[in-house]
Amino acid sequence: MYAKKTVIINKSGLHARPGSAFVREAKKFVSKITVSKLDGQDNPVQSGDAKSLVKVMSMLLSKDTHIEISAKGEDEHTAVDTLIDLVDSGLNDL
Repeated sequence: MYAKKTVIINKSGLHARPGSAFVREAKKFVSKITVSKLDGQDNPVQSGDAKSLVKVMSMLLSKDTHIEISAKGEDEHTAVDTLIDLVDSGLNDL
């Protein structure tokens, strides 16, 4: 398993359009990918399948939310690094 943490920077969080872009990218990988919403001490408070738009949207991942993306599988490093880079870029929604 491989995981990294980041903070959502786009002003509207992972709402429909950027959430869809995130899920579309996650579906390109064979690894099982999870996104977790973190509390102030970096403890997960809610987790979901990163390949499910319903799960991602239901987590209410707004601007400045700390998240962790983890993956397990043959392309786990590439999957996590790609999704972290996508979130860090603002998902083209700054």
